[in-house]
Amino acid sequence: MSSDIPEASDVADAADEVDAADAISDEPEANDSAVEEAAKHIPSGGTSPLRVDGLVKRFGGVTAVDGASFEVEQGSLTGLIGPNGAGKSTTFNCITGVHEPTAGSVYFKGEDVTGLEPYQMARKGLVRTFQIARELEEMTVLENLMLAPKGQIGESAIRAVTPGLRGEVIEQEEETRERAWETLDFFEIDHLATEHAGNLSGGQRKLLEMARALMTDPEVVLLDEPLAGVNPTLEEKLLDRIHQLREDGYTFLLVEHDMDVIMNNCEHVIVMHQGSVLAEGTGDEIRNNEQVIEAYLGEDI
Repeated sequence: MSSDIPEASDVADAADEVDAADAISDEPEANDSAVEEAAKHIPSGGTSPLRVDGLVKRFGGVTAVDGASFEVEQGSLTGLIGPNGAGKSTTFNCITGVHEPTAGSVYFKGEDVTGLEPYQMARKGLVRTFQIARELEEMTVLENLMLAPKGQIGESAIRAVTPGLRGEVIEQEEETRERAWETLDFFEIDHLATEHAGNLSGGQRKLLEMARALMTDPEVVLLDEPLAGVNPTLEEKLLDRIHQLREDGYTFLLVEHDMDVIMNNCEHVIVMHQGSVLAEGTGDEIRNNEQVIEAYLGEDI
């Protein structure tokens, strides 16, 4: 027999060393939060339900958006950042129909939707929230949600008052109410269902606005600074809900000034500067982009 054949004890010792090395390599480097862990999952598919091509918006002699072009991948959480005056909110307004672009195009699921009204965009599945929440103050939280779904047959006066047709209206309203309760429970604001929306705190209004957007059955949701003025506890709750919805197939485009939020939660980041797209990439790529550091950040982030 060859002397090169290892003894059984040597094999056992080597196996123990391999097991120990594997245990060390499998040990996590840091205790990331659930939200940060969710951000590491990059959705598959590679499709882009939202595409902006050469978008321009001028107000008189001022050009707020100057040839911006980018895509938002299906199922992603994409961040849109830039200094004040970079054109982020105006871009949001042009995408969602609040402003009509001076030039350029907006495509949603391959269809040119440039210049459509906000309600038309919402019916197609493209909705947005606002930096300052716009709830219906004199209505309850539950009523705010029940008002949001599209295609409510009770909006027809004839159906609402005709005895033979009211059954369908009542049935749909019961279904809408049940779904509204489920949505309130998801956002953990079901205890506020009978509270007038105008009595909510700033953070609760942000939760309500996102819940109301969800009631419209959107495919893409544009969030304009959803965490502004929100306390850390509600911020974590909002981010957690966003990641849960993203894993369910929703797509998000997020404007946010908090760089930690963007870098820790968005797998793709778009940087705007003076109305144009300056850079795109992962958080690490944006952190190390010299153009971004020079033109916007001024220092490493």
